[in-house]
Amino acid sequence: MISKGKIDVKTENIFPIIKQFLYTEQEIFLRELVSNAVDATTKLKMLASQGKFNDSTDDLQIEVILDKKKKTLTIRDHGIGLTADEIDKYINQIAFSSAEDFIKKMKLKSDPGQSGLIGHFGLGFYSAFMVAEKVDIITKTYKKGPGSKAVKWECDGTPDYEISEVEKLTRGTDIVLHIADDAKEYLEESRVLGLLKRYCRFLPVPIRFGDEKQSVKKEGEKDKDGNDVYESITVPRIINNTQPLWKKTPQGLTDENYLDFYREIYPATFDNPLFHIHINVDYPFNLTGILYFPKLQKNFEMQKDKIQLYCNQVFVTDSVENIVPDFLTLLHGVIDSPDIPLNVSRSALQTDSNVRKISKHITKKVADKLEELFKTDRKEYEQKWEDIKIFIEYGMISEASFGDRAKAFVLLKNASGNYYTLEEYKKLIEANQTDKDKKVVYLYSTDQTFQHSYIEKAKNKGYDVLILDSPVDAHFVNYLEQNFENSSFKRVDADVVDKLIEKDEHKPEQKLSEDQIKTLKELFEKQLKEKPGFSVEIDSFESEAPIMITQPEFMRRMKDMSKMGGMDYMEHMPGTYNLVINGHHPLVEQVIAMENEADKESRLTQMLDLALLEHGLLKGEELTQFVKRSYGFIG
Repeated sequence: MISKGKIDVKTENIFPIIKQFLYTEQEIFLRELVSNAVDATTKLKMLASQGKFNDSTDDLQIEVILDKKKKTLTIRDHGIGLTADEIDKYINQIAFSSAEDFIKKMKLKSDPGQSGLIGHFGLGFYSAFMVAEKVDIITKTYKKGPGSKAVKWECDGTPDYEISEVEKLTRGTDIVLHIADDAKEYLEESRVLGLLKRYCRFLPVPIRFGDEKQSVKKEGEKDKDGNDVYESITVPRIINNTQPLWKKTPQGLTDENYLDFYREIYPATFDNPLFHIHINVDYPFNLTGILYFPKLQKNFEMQKDKIQLYCNQVFVTDSVENIVPDFLTLLHGVIDSPDIPLNVSRSALQTDSNVRKISKHITKKVADKLEELFKTDRKEYEQKWEDIKIFIEYGMISEASFGDRAKAFVLLKNASGNYYTLEEYKKLIEANQTDKDKKVVYLYSTDQTFQHSYIEKAKNKGYDVLILDSPVDAHFVNYLEQNFENSSFKRVDADVVDKLIEKDEHKPEQKLSEDQIKTLKELFEKQLKEKPGFSVEIDSFESEAPIMITQPEFMRRMKDMSKMGGMDYMEHMPGTYNLVINGHHPLVEQVIAMENEADKESRLTQMLDLALLEHGLLKGEELTQFVKRSYGFIG
């Protein structure tokens, strides 16, 4: 035995504190220990490249060894190893600044990961005690001469440790975890393999975890039908790609290379990405990565948390809201930077000036790519528009700098399926769709099928109608309205078409008397008394429809926006509708003049139900009665 002692932390409670508060996720211990092994290996490579280590480096792979019978998990490297003095320096003294201050803060925290501490505290090794009741370090330094004998360090989760000399033939370090009873899941091969693939699959040193079967062709052998013969062989299972695509320069890489890498990081995704952006910056900060534009679905919340953040190829997190604007979290891909400050456990981000600079740079690169695509091949860009419009609209709403850039390449689609830039569309409609107050009125539909009759009425007046049907369009309409001078946006069913764009024109003659108007209003208010949110008005306008149902723009837009925010505070409020009777229509005049009150009421009810049906508001028993009544009219 060389020595016994106590770990220098000035507290007896360090291990319970580490176990409870250091990491937000217990499973991160494996990432920390494998990363330490990578560091030890990388240091040996550097020494070899400088001529300070002359032995063979052919064995520089890391092994993760599971022994379920012995209840151990071992991380083995063939790196620089440690001497007894180095163990005393790097292990027996917990190497972080302000240790007591850290401990005090951790004791006060009930929510792990919320400490707000910044820096590299040298605590990675001690994450082992989150899952192990005892930890052994068996290590032999690469150095020769006195003090180079192999040593074993043992600790059972208390500040007491013991160091002794042992026999070890090869240089490097074995970290042996004696897994605790409350962490038995880490003795399951599938669990360990899953963690290695999550956290370590792009580390720069090969990582072996057991063996696997592979089918290989037997050279020169054919079966009786002339087919190649294959045999099953056992090979080491290497779980990582040491040269991920984002570490390579973009020159010479093909679209197929990027597609293959996309499938590597998202094996369960069936859709191919639309296009990619390769980031490679070394000044004023280091940043590499590849971002992909996926085909966004209507429920874009499901598309988030797909960007993976790495620090020198070590996986950190896939929640990157603090480093990229919210709209960029809809992208997929990888970002790698050693200049992003992490908290003590490398499990969360800290915000500083570098993060803000990196965020701005990524936003600029995305805007550059979109503008380039638009200018280079507008036709192809238009074909992809339906898949990327949510992303661009969301970006314009949420990020001012992106919004300014995107005005050059955001598109508007009309009901005829044609695409326009903002400037092009304004030129298209301003002559015909300027109202009496000199405002350009943009008509839009949120559902081209459901609102078809309203779109047709607008077209019959010579107006153009936009299709704004993405989940973010309730907010995007507000954004456009605020950014366009002397303009307003009205949904095509917000009012009768003559009132959507009011002009100084002669209004059609009202054909009903005051008594007839009063009778009509009373009849329809009676019919609608069980339907909250309805108002009834009589007007005269040019239309083939005797009755229309409209939804006032303001209240309807507020309801749409409340749904979009995820907190539908207007959920229980009834819809607001106007039932507008066209007093200029001959059918209305004809029905109101009928002398038989029963026939009059029956026909007015039929007219009302037709309007409700057109607006999707006739359901249940009312719909059944409408169908029966309609057959009666036919008979």
